[in-house]
Amino acid sequence: MEYHYPIDPDWSTHEVIDVVEFFQLIEEAYEKQVKASKVMEQYKKFKAVIPSKAEEKTLFKQFEKQSSYVPYQVVKAAKESDGSQNISLKK
Repeated sequence: MEYHYPIDPDWSTHEVIDVVEFFQLIEEAYEKQVKASKVMEQYKKFKAVIPSKAEEKTLFKQFEKQSSYVPYQVVKAAKESDGSQNISLKK
C-alpha cells in the first residue's frame, strides 16, 4: 500500500512508534488476522498518546481515507471478543 500514517510532528519517537504499530495492526486485521488481545494492548498505547476521543476520531478518519481500513471496526471487534480470539475483517 502506498499511503502515509497520520503522524503529529510534535510526538516523540516513542509515541510515533506506538501510533504506527497500532495502525499496522489495523492493516493486519484486514489483510490477515490478529489476536484481539494484541489489538487491545496496542490500542492502550495509542490512547496514551491520543487520550482525546475527538483527536482519535480525526486520526481514525484520516487513516481510513488513506487506506480504506476502518480502525473503529477493528477495535470494536477486539473489545467484543474474549481477548484470546483472532480477529479478521478481510474484505
